[in-house]
Amino acid sequence: MIRCYIAMSLDGYIAAPDGGVDWLKPFEDHDYGYEAFMAEIGTVVMGRHSYEQVLGFGDWPYKGKSTLVVTSRPLADAPEAVAARPADFTALAAELRQLPGDSWLVGGQQCLEGFQSIGSVGRLELFLVPVTLGSGIPLFKPGAKPQNRLRLALSTPYPNGVVKLVYDYI
Repeated sequence: MIRCYIAMSLDGYIAAPDGGVDWLKPFEDHDYGYEAFMAEIGTVVMGRHSYEQVLGFGDWPYKGKSTLVVTSRPLADAPEAVAARPADFTALAAELRQLPGDSWLVGGQQCLEGFQSIGSVGRLELFLVPVTLGSGIPLFKPGAKPQNRLRLALSTPYPNGVVKLVYDYI
């Protein structure tokens, strides 16, 4: 299953206008089940912008996981088990179905839209963070194809105000 596991501000943004996610730092003191989630993931998928952002964080956080980066450019000095793939979401979804474990769609917005457009996202695990950014990169691009086939499977409030919402695509 392709899963999107992502944090979003109350006003719908997944990143600041510059792509930054520093607004999440005040909420890092809580366990949101990341380790259990990662135990189910076999492959990490992300777009080029997300990849470059993750590289800037320091050590590669997905060691031991296969990572596919959707990009039209080669990846220079990529970490071990990281490979480039073209933005052919139909072919990529077929490849992911053949790999062990679930696939985590880390980001960004264009990858999510690409997989959604072909009906390949199985679950959206959304962490609604109690901040407003005012502007930035929205989870869903304005004018994106409507997704009316979501069913709430779980909601979990945390003491710091974060709410986890799990939606299954039906």
